[in-house]
Amino acid sequence: MTADDRLVYDLDGIGGRCDELRRELPGVRVRFALKACPVDEVLGHLARRGIGVDAASPQEITQALRAGVPLGRIHYGNTVKSDRAIAHAHRLGVRDYATDSVEDVRALAAHAPRSRVFCRLSTTGDGALWGLSEKFGCAPEDAAEILLTAREAGLVPAGLSVHVGSQQMTTEAWQDAFADLDRTLTAVRRRGLVLDHVNLGGGLPALGYADRHGNPLDPPLDKIFAVLRDGMQYLRDMHGEHLAFVVEPGRHLVADHGVVRAHVVRLTRRRDRDGTPRHWLYLSVGRFNGLYETDAVQYPLDFPAHPGADRDRVLARVAGPTCDSDDAFPGLIRVPRGLASGDPVRVLSSGAYATSYMTRGFNGFAPLPHTCVGGERP
Repeated sequence: MTADDRLVYDLDGIGGRCDELRRELPGVRVRFALKACPVDEVLGHLARRGIGVDAASPQEITQALRAGVPLGRIHYGNTVKSDRAIAHAHRLGVRDYATDSVEDVRALAAHAPRSRVFCRLSTTGDGALWGLSEKFGCAPEDAAEILLTAREAGLVPAGLSVHVGSQQMTTEAWQDAFADLDRTLTAVRRRGLVLDHVNLGGGLPALGYADRHGNPLDPPLDKIFAVLRDGMQYLRDMHGEHLAFVVEPGRHLVADHGVVRAHVVRLTRRRDRDGTPRHWLYLSVGRFNGLYETDAVQYPLDFPAHPGADRDRVLARVAGPTCDSDDAFPGLIRVPRGLASGDPVRVLSSGAYATSYMTRGFNGFAPLPHTCVGGERP
């Protein structure tokens, strides 16, 4: 790694994506999933646009407050919380909490009394690159009991939430989620509870990734937004116009507006054990300093020193600089044959989770510093 290697975030691009989201989903409250990009400048820029935060820990709540996010626009969206973490968040002033179990409700009643809770329903995660289907969320048929327990414990049962999986690539997942929400709202109302909001979670996709074979993913974003608008109107028609809606975008806002500025370590050619010749392109960054999600996606690569080199490219396996065999991209990528050590490389659509997933310095390769550009006050 050199002093030039770094993450660059385009604040104007992030703000523009946020504006597009609000145009597509008018009136919906936006709570940025802080875990996707815990960068103060990004949080401050979004806060000035009226965006709140979906926080997963007291540390994230503290960071959001420091960046200027008002308390009323912060909720504790992690269903996994220790007693100490709940008490800390309550002292900080947070009064909205996700839950998915009776045990968590009892802890909230003890350490965050009179707070509002919303119950997360499980989803299959089908159609998403990262399904999130096992660790979080209760079965829809258990939600009423959890929310009744909350009311009996002195909490305010306020809403339901879902998460259809990160980088959700289908409309069907959202349709299934709305069907679960509809059934659960009906069951909850029969038990005498009237909820005031539905949290549709994250899952909205980034647009710039390729799949493991280098093909653009091309998520059907327009159709997804249409399904969301139709689903929200259906729930209001069936359960009351009073229902408010929340979304928790993370990678959708930031992924395509972050670039890792790196360089070539070496382009080599050697035989595999079976005798197959293979090109390897080693970069100064990899899984352990920003590009952890290479297990599921390929980030587009740009080689500024080799413009127009498409006619003279080789298929190569791309890997990071560490002594770890997992530090490699999936599949093969066409790269310029003339790449030399030190040539610049731009890793595109790398603004989501890059900062979050860095090690402190595995193999001595330091975490990437970051720079933010743009960001005029809206």
